[in-house]
Amino acid sequence: QVQLVESGGGLVQPGGSLRLSCAASGIRLSLYPMDWYRQAPGKQRELVATLTSGGSTNYVESVKGRFTISRDNANNMMYLHMNSLKPEDTAVYYCHASIGNGYWGKGILVTVSS
Repeated sequence: QVQLVESGGGLVQPGGSLRLSCAASGIRLSLYPMDWYRQAPGKQRELVATLTSGGSTNYVESVKGRFTISRDNANNMMYLHMNSLKPEDTAVYYCHASIGNGYWGKGILVTVSS
């Protein structure tokens, strides 16, 4: 059974940083493309960052240069390092595994506010 669990969210001031974590069980993250999505209040869920099994990364334009997706193969974890956070980054962030129809975590709230 595949399970993805996000952690590390919370309240941060504009300009601050957070690191989101995604702990996986039932799959080896290193074998599949993995993603971070987010959904802001009243908006559709959007793809934020992708990390392929080969290590290539891709980011939505609005987070380029501020966010970094990474993976710890030994501990089967994925991360989203978020710097220079803006109020418009406020959203529920989801870990996603691109396997078959896809697997989702339950999401973690990130609030950027002064």
